[in-house]
Amino acid sequence: MAPFNHQPVLLAEVLANLRPRAGKSFFDGTCGGAGHSETMLRESSPTGFLYACDQDGDAIAAASERLAPYAGRFELRRMNFADVAEWIPPGSCAGALIDCGISSFQIDHGPRGFSFQADGPLDSRMDQRTELTAADIVNGWSAEELAKIFWELGEERESRRIARAIEAERKMRKIETTRQLAGLIEQACPRGDQLPGRLARVFQALRMTVNREVEVLRRGLAAAFGLLEPGGRLAVISFHSLEDRLVKEFMREQARAYDLPPGEPDLPHLRRDRPPRARDLTRKPLSPATEEVAANPRARSAHLRVIERI
Repeated sequence: MAPFNHQPVLLAEVLANLRPRAGKSFFDGTCGGAGHSETMLRESSPTGFLYACDQDGDAIAAASERLAPYAGRFELRRMNFADVAEWIPPGSCAGALIDCGISSFQIDHGPRGFSFQADGPLDSRMDQRTELTAADIVNGWSAEELAKIFWELGEERESRRIARAIEAERKMRKIETTRQLAGLIEQACPRGDQLPGRLARVFQALRMTVNREVEVLRRGLAAAFGLLEPGGRLAVISFHSLEDRLVKEFMREQARAYDLPPGEPDLPHLRRDRPPRARDLTRKPLSPATEEVAANPRARSAHLRVIERI
């Protein structure tokens, strides 16, 4: 198997905002290949402590090896960061990081089935212990359901056309591989100049559905924020507009001085005053510098937002 490689994005900006230092505990909820994790441990020497988790077994194996020189200063678990409240005591961390991106290993390693860039089974599971795969969705969901996720999670304008093409194809044969699905999309929407973006959006929608990423992010933001001590900071890296919107809304909710009834619009007469829970440190998200994008083109869409618990 190829090595689990993942180049951490916005590393300098994450360090500047989370301020890893000796005597404090930190949390990395999506440790991947441990690029951010290792740096936080190094910067918090000699007595800083790191809790880190990932739901991908390959990531955990790679992180265990990479972090071995820091034995005794970290705890690593294979789990979903949305469940972190079951593991780490509330108010115990000076900083928490969530990186919503997928790794280069997951994209490039065909057998994981995350991307049209490498042929493999339609899988897309971050945690391979779970049952639902992209193939289950593509072959089992109705055209209406497929169009809905392609539009809502991928923002794909040709969502209905692609869903109908999938429905027609699977009447003749099962759609089992990433290359088979990519070829089908190309036939349904043959404009070549738009094909790479279209494929990326459809595969993104499938991945997000398989891994329940919207639900997990909503739960994980609240759980990670609950770990923070006063003055502790939560940093979140997102890679597309839906993720960034969820992060922005969560952070603004923590920073405002009122609550709203669930599901109600933000109207003055509905507001219930309360002290703000956090300070928003990035009204506008931080983006990678030109030099970082040149060295790692996959970083180009990354955005970093940070809040500080009051």
